[in-house]
Amino acid sequence: MLRSLRAHRWLSLDLKDGKVDLIVGTHKLLGSGVGYKDLGLLIIDEEQKFGVTHKEKIKKIKTSVDTLTLSATPIPRTLNMALVGIRDLSLINTAPVDRLPTRTFVTKFDPETIRKAITAEISRGGQVYFIHNRIESIYGLVDELRQIVPEARIRVAHGQMEEHELEKAMLAFFHHEIDVLVCTAIVESGMDVPRANTMFIDTAHLFGLSQLYQLRGRVGRSKTRAYCYLMMPRDRKLDKEQQERLKIIQENTALGSGIKIAQYDLELRGSGNILGEEQSGHVNSVGYELYMDLLNEALAEAKGETVEDMDLDPEINLKIPALIPDSYIKDIRIRLGYYKALADISSNEDLDRIEEELRDQFGPIPDQTVNLMGLMLIRRQCKELGVRDISAGLKSVSLIFTEKTKLSPEKVIQLAVRESKKYSLTPDNRLNIKLATITWSAVHDELDALLRLI
Repeated sequence: MLRSLRAHRWLSLDLKDGKVDLIVGTHKLLGSGVGYKDLGLLIIDEEQKFGVTHKEKIKKIKTSVDTLTLSATPIPRTLNMALVGIRDLSLINTAPVDRLPTRTFVTKFDPETIRKAITAEISRGGQVYFIHNRIESIYGLVDELRQIVPEARIRVAHGQMEEHELEKAMLAFFHHEIDVLVCTAIVESGMDVPRANTMFIDTAHLFGLSQLYQLRGRVGRSKTRAYCYLMMPRDRKLDKEQQERLKIIQENTALGSGIKIAQYDLELRGSGNILGEEQSGHVNSVGYELYMDLLNEALAEAKGETVEDMDLDPEINLKIPALIPDSYIKDIRIRLGYYKALADISSNEDLDRIEEELRDQFGPIPDQTVNLMGLMLIRRQCKELGVRDISAGLKSVSLIFTEKTKLSPEKVIQLAVRESKKYSLTPDNRLNIKLATITWSAVHDELDALLRLI
């Protein structure tokens, strides 16, 4: 102990004096007794393992340090900061060559299912993880497994074992001296055993989404198909949130789906507070949507970008059926996600991307959804023109402009005089446009013509 403390003291002095160029370590590097002469780059691996307290310590190390965080499933707060633009986000979606998705099943603790899965894995020369995150009952589970599969070589591993015993168990599993490793969640990261391609997670409802995804990632690390069994308690009904977590893990098995699971985690748990450990500001008073609008506006100003009028929300009454039918996208969460994505479009390229996604995932787009996409384009045009209301009559549409419109009154008057059969101004400053048919494309074309007058 004295030797390790002395080594730590000398290392800390070397860091402060700038004698160390690169240091690799654990959370200990964030401790109060560790100082740095000129820290320039901080790389955080397995970011989901670092809580808010650690993040606040990282801020205090040096405010201008370049930071790169790596994670298959970023924690909700970090993901939210990336999605709103505070952090840059880069994705690696290319899976290793010949890697297959892990088939995932939600099942009760059934001895027959366990026996068949373990014997099938052993018969093809593979190994099995059996995750049980309760040390007090782990040895009782081992006795039960030995009765279910007596021919299997089984060993235990958990964090309270003596260091050399734990090392022996891990090395025995790595060298294929045992078939089933019954262990706690200590294997969540860092384990790479290509022969281990079946995993059981006991009482899976007690794990978080990130943990389940990380644990499942311990199998399927070769060209062999892997299987993961999420086991529920035998005599207990799960609550809605627990059912939702297991459903999300079961449905998202594609390689590289960690970011999607992290987004679901953000929805389930919330994003937390961006500014510190405690709640601050008035986000609860103003509402989350307005809070995000204000945050986006502040970010745009900080970046020197043009800030659009956040108060302008055009009223569109064109009497055109515009929606995403339930029969087209059955999952309400996904459907609401696309409604929000369409409401947030900022260019035709954004709309083209969403259209391509819809066609690729759900097939031909219904007419009502095409109309909705068109109305979102019209909404964007109305914001650019400063139109606060656009309404349809029998054979015309009327526009009401705000005082902040970029379209000069002189040009509108000239247009109404020049093409009086098509355009007219009313005493209350409405601009009426006659149309042969009231469709989103016809209205879009007319607004496009007005935009060219700016």
